[in-house]
Amino acid sequence: MSSQPRCPHCRRFVYLDTLVCPSCDSELGYHLMSRRFHGIRNGRVVIDGSTWYTCSNREWDCNWLVWENAPAGRCFSCRLTRTRPPSADTVALEKLAKTEEAKRRLILQLGELGLPIVPWDVRDGGLGFDLLSSLSDGKRVSIGHANGIISLDLAESLDDRREALRIRLGEPYRTMLGHLRHEVGHYYQNVLLRDDAEWTRCRELFGDERQSYQDAIARHYATGAPSDWHMSFISEYATMHPWEDFAETFAHYLHITGTLQTAAAIGIHLDAAVMSLRDTDVIPLESYRDEPVQRVLNDWEWMSEAFNRINRAMGFGDLYPFDISGPVKRKLGFIHDIVTKAPLTKDEQFALVFAPPAEATLRRPVERGPSRSPRWCASRSACRQPPGVAPTRSRPPAGSSSKQARATTSRQTPPPVSRR
Repeated sequence: MSSQPRCPHCRRFVYLDTLVCPSCDSELGYHLMSRRFHGIRNGRVVIDGSTWYTCSNREWDCNWLVWENAPAGRCFSCRLTRTRPPSADTVALEKLAKTEEAKRRLILQLGELGLPIVPWDVRDGGLGFDLLSSLSDGKRVSIGHANGIISLDLAESLDDRREALRIRLGEPYRTMLGHLRHEVGHYYQNVLLRDDAEWTRCRELFGDERQSYQDAIARHYATGAPSDWHMSFISEYATMHPWEDFAETFAHYLHITGTLQTAAAIGIHLDAAVMSLRDTDVIPLESYRDEPVQRVLNDWEWMSEAFNRINRAMGFGDLYPFDISGPVKRKLGFIHDIVTKAPLTKDEQFALVFAPPAEATLRRPVERGPSRSPRWCASRSACRQPPGVAPTRSRPPAGSSSKQARATTSRQTPPPVSRR
């Protein structure tokens, strides 16, 4: 992330989830708008003439700050949580804290990319999160997306449980952040594709998303991915349906750009004179907004190889155990084009972050499990039953190009699809 990961007092490097500086013991709060840490005293700090308070979920390790005139006492990331475990379920809330950390990292990256984030309590179909644990009452929690709401099973924050699922499903990579990046890809497919021309291009690359999703999921779990899937897809799961191919590719775009941005923020680069494999240095950028996708992929090819070698030196598997084929590069190029096309300004982002909730919505997260629509797709990890018929998808009027319209107007009905 292109943030300033330093303590404002002693200038020590700190991680994005830091609450107290490990060097000088200063209490810290993270300011989303400036992407900087600030020292806090008595739960508050004055930034540019405005008072900011610690998030009301700080006791559950949230270190973000809340503006004095914000519509709630929770930070923007916590506000996006629509449903959470009951307050009495402290075990589940401990898992929630880990998942919220991953969600804050996601929200920060989306902001860095200039992507619109309309909260679920501002507009129907806005982005929100139902975060529940299947370990609380033994009921299955599907990991999926429907109409802007992303549902995650907090039980997967347990390393042994998640790793067992990864091995059982034959996946090279499985993390809570990976789930979040995949599911938010479903959300943005319906936000960023604005006209018939973009949908046509999307279908040329990923396939026609109007084909039956229930047939696709039944086929995928019955026969698996094609033997040559790696020639055209980034993962086996991407072969299931065009929706999943888009979401998987979107997630990998976030993996790649997020890691490159982090490398740039802490000054990691490859010196051509030392490694003798290139004539020029590889210097990652904090933003690739004005660069072609070829620059992104070229930097990633070399940096990922270096990261993989570092992991192997510690006895771990590769950091990025994926091959990017020619067709996948073209898909990533499409994602790069729609993400970097007319991003929101900081003022536009600020307006969305502090938009007041609609009167008909709840101002506090619901402490119970969400009702399940019959269209909600089965979890990849547990259920092989196909979902219901996908809804008819209505596209926005052709020619719509306003950035603010993209952020505030409902686009297509989000697909009721799920991850694992």
